[in-house]
Amino acid sequence: MLNIALFGPPGAGKGTQSEKLLHKYNLTYISTGDMLRSEIAEGSELGMEAKSVIETGGLVSDELIVRIIEKKIKTDTESKGILFDGFPRTTVQAYILEGLLLKLNSKLDCMISLEVPDKELIDRLILRAKTSGRSDDTLEVIKVRLQEYNDKTKPVADFYDKKHKYFPINGVGEIDDIFGNIVDVVEKNRKKAYSNIVLLGRPGSGKGTQGRLLADKHDLIYISTGKLLRKEVADNTEIGKIAKPYMDKGEIVPDEIPIKLIETQIKKNPHANGFIFKGFPRTIVQAYILDGLLRREGMKVSGVIDMKVSTLEAVKRLSARSRTDRKRPYDESAELIVNRLEQYNDKTMPVLDFYKKQDKYISVKAEMNAHKVFELLSEQVDSICRSNY
Repeated sequence: MLNIALFGPPGAGKGTQSEKLLHKYNLTYISTGDMLRSEIAEGSELGMEAKSVIETGGLVSDELIVRIIEKKIKTDTESKGILFDGFPRTTVQAYILEGLLLKLNSKLDCMISLEVPDKELIDRLILRAKTSGRSDDTLEVIKVRLQEYNDKTKPVADFYDKKHKYFPINGVGEIDDIFGNIVDVVEKNRKKAYSNIVLLGRPGSGKGTQGRLLADKHDLIYISTGKLLRKEVADNTEIGKIAKPYMDKGEIVPDEIPIKLIETQIKKNPHANGFIFKGFPRTIVQAYILDGLLRREGMKVSGVIDMKVSTLEAVKRLSARSRTDRKRPYDESAELIVNRLEQYNDKTMPVLDFYKKQDKYISVKAEMNAHKVFELLSEQVDSICRSNY
């Protein structure tokens, strides 16, 4: 997600620049004033709560504002981020916003402030008052509004300046030139969004076939620890010699081996949009390892897809594969197949619960024909990738 806070005194041109940002980046627009008025007009529960406070001369609480913001974010599922107009207004709200975005596994990318000299602002606002018929916008009122803005905004600007997220932009000049400067700041500070997907499922569920197809379609790098390990064994490397006895029995190889292989693949692809992991993690410990490994590279697991097939279907598929040139050492007997499936049930099934608790788990029925399974998987991958931007 791309999250921007746009600030500027009355008359700075926030409305014009907001529209351009919303269009360019497909953001959800959040103006607390607009949302309060909308909720009140709709007669919603939140709106009535706000109305009762306003009518008695009170200030709407931060708690109510946060609830309204959360409602707006949850209803706009297609957006690629959020543009906050005039929020947060206080350092308390700045802390609240950090917590709210953290809850969404996100954070504020930048606070952009349109800087315009007071004389220019006064000229603009007086002209706007004449053309719009707003006779209450007198010089005295305008000066009070500008002073109030400066007093309230400085602590918030300092808050984000300490985090290196505060960016003043000259708000005087051609609209497109100002917008170009804003875009430059956004592009320099937006974090690259990686889509990292873990494919899980019983042996024989089709993870290898589908993983390669999904990586090709969605421009991701496919990392199969099984394939990498088989190459090490075939090349008779030191890693291969250590891994071979485990692989022959269908058992999980020591953690340090796949870690090295995965790290190497990630470093080989510094410009990747993300990765599809097949065959890792297979244990809770490996799930923690993958989280740490990705975090070190500024990434995280975006989603986990469980390709669901029954134990009986898995046995049928593995038995059939054992009679082809695609057979694995652990396909060669019923005993080895059963051992592999037991390993999955004992060691890997808990991994599914690990990701369910993080709200990253998705299941797809994988017993139908491969083309239909691919369509279902691709829809899920597309959804995961969209939610990352």
